[in-house]
Amino acid sequence: MSRRPLTVGLVAGVAAAGAMALRHHVPQTFRARWDRTNHAGATVTLLEGPVYAVAAALGGMAAGPSALPVVTVSLGAGAFGALDDLAGDATSKGLRGHLGALTRGEVTTGAVKIVGLAATGLVGAALADRSSSRGALTTLVGGAAVAGAANVANLLDLRPGRALKAVSLTAAPLLLPPSAAGATTAAAALGAAAGTVRTDMRGESMLGDTGANSAGALVGLALVERLGLRGRLVVVAVTAGLTVLSERVSFSAVIEDTPALRRLDRWGRP
Repeated sequence: MSRRPLTVGLVAGVAAAGAMALRHHVPQTFRARWDRTNHAGATVTLLEGPVYAVAAALGGMAAGPSALPVVTVSLGAGAFGALDDLAGDATSKGLRGHLGALTRGEVTTGAVKIVGLAATGLVGAALADRSSSRGALTTLVGGAAVAGAANVANLLDLRPGRALKAVSLTAAPLLLPPSAAGATTAAAALGAAAGTVRTDMRGESMLGDTGANSAGALVGLALVERLGLRGRLVVVAVTAGLTVLSERVSFSAVIEDTPALRRLDRWGRP
């Protein structure tokens, strides 16, 4: 049995937990830029986001050169998410809002992030496919799958623990078998989630765009590494469908109206 995923997960988890424990020692002037008000009106920190992205990348590095896609996707998606977290304009929201702004000649940070996530996904898929016989179309679809997963995770980051639960439930099956493609990437995603979940569930911190985009992109990459063209098309279809649906339906309302989802969503919160 390969121990590489275990090592990757442990490194990511320890790095994330350690960084979150030290967050109060960060200078106040820097921390203030990451403070936000959550759905309950409490002040939370978005520092969890960069912690997640960097910890997952560090975990990936523990696997050696083969984990270059993990490092690229985690930090790339996190960087474009950070742009929206720190310089985002709340006047345009959602895919429709950002695309609508573009039609008016306005370039929002959200639009830049959409393009950036697409580029990050494509680079990640290309790196994952570089030693295989997969064609250009398969890689292109893989890039869309990574970007789509990054966006869906961000859509779920509205309540404590929700996005991390979705990421963990999707990534966990990809750990088996440990020697399979995608297992190392899934371990990085899960390890970083384990290291940040405590403060997230307590409502003290949030992934924000930085962490949610990174986490979702890693899950998307793990799926891309495991799947061929047909599987990647399914991922694109599902993530695109959820993105379009989010423009018309409140995921929070659906979860609250569905007993099983409501119990899962609330599980683990104080």
